[in-house]
Amino acid sequence: MLTSLGKDSPFPPAERALHTPNGLLAVGGDLSATRLLEAYRNGIFPWFSPDEPILWWSPDPRMVIVPGAFSPNRSLRRVLRRHAYEVRIDTAFADVIAACAAPRDSQSGTWISNDMQQAYLALHALGHAHSFETWVDGELVGGLYGVALGQAFFGESMFSRATDASKIAFAHLCAQLAQQGFVLLDCQMHTPHLASLGAHEMPRRAFLTAVRQHTRLDGLPGPWTLHPALHDGTYWTNAG
Repeated sequence: MLTSLGKDSPFPPAERALHTPNGLLAVGGDLSATRLLEAYRNGIFPWFSPDEPILWWSPDPRMVIVPGAFSPNRSLRRVLRRHAYEVRIDTAFADVIAACAAPRDSQSGTWISNDMQQAYLALHALGHAHSFETWVDGELVGGLYGVALGQAFFGESMFSRATDASKIAFAHLCAQLAQQGFVLLDCQMHTPHLASLGAHEMPRRAFLTAVRQHTRLDGLPGPWTLHPALHDGTYWTNAG
């Protein structure tokens, strides 16, 4: 049964999410920082169209990556080793989320409404939301954003305006998370693109156990700076 949330009512257990549509758990509530952080700590995330009420999801299975186990394929590794780009963290968060919200050729609209953008900008100001950005010749050409809690990172969206630009940002995200001791990168739901990057499905029960274990430490992880070996490109020269 779908739960209707009031302003201060807690989430139901994620295990109560519907089978069809897969993972729909609750409707309503708000997008306050407190509500969003509570959601992530319990394996729940918001996803809804601008003409819908706020919808909260916890699908089964869940798409995840272990950051330290990420290995770029041969073609991406060649791109990374050429280092014909610059990757930055948290220098253009608003621009990244706006680019992720922009209409795409395969879509008629976006789920990243103005309210959603403002909610994640607030999380960024608190040190929980981060952007990984791919720059070429001073131009932002790709990137992604997500939320960090404890030793878990919850990816939200990515965009690309140049070949491999989002993949470059994603590879640096995984490497940075591994360097900082993160053990879980949540990718939410299966897509061919995520599968091509090495993401795999995890049963929701196991995912929830991992999230609840690894988000216990609430120390703010920001602001972040790129690991020196990632900044100068030597990380990928020595990797693999």
